[in-house]
Amino acid sequence: MPELSPKIVGLMSTKLDDGLGMFEFLIGSNEEVLLSYKSVRDRLIVTNKKLLIIDVQGVTGRKKEYMVLPYSKLTGFSCESAGTFDMDAELKVWASAINQVEFQFLKGTDIRPLAKVLNEQLCG
Repeated sequence: MPELSPKIVGLMSTKLDDGLGMFEFLIGSNEEVLLSYKSVRDRLIVTNKKLLIIDVQGVTGRKKEYMVLPYSKLTGFSCESAGTFDMDAELKVWASAINQVEFQFLKGTDIRPLAKVLNEQLCG
């Protein structure tokens, strides 16, 4: 069971196929990767059907936890742009059964494409 409020920090945009071997087995045949973000160890993959969070654990990084959040289970989201003193942009999503997941993005990472995908998926 995942933590009640997981937090992924230090995310930045990356190429859609970056690290594909790590998560390709969780991408369906009718599914398309729309956005990809990574931190030093963790990843957020945004598809047309879900959010996929990869939490790399342990000293060697061989252990990974995969959290799949289908859009049908998301109930809302909020986003906060980076400010002058607060360098990170933040995005929070709420999902049934797990409360919220928080993502912090490095300064200069445009989170508007992610907010647009979530808005389209949750609000039609």
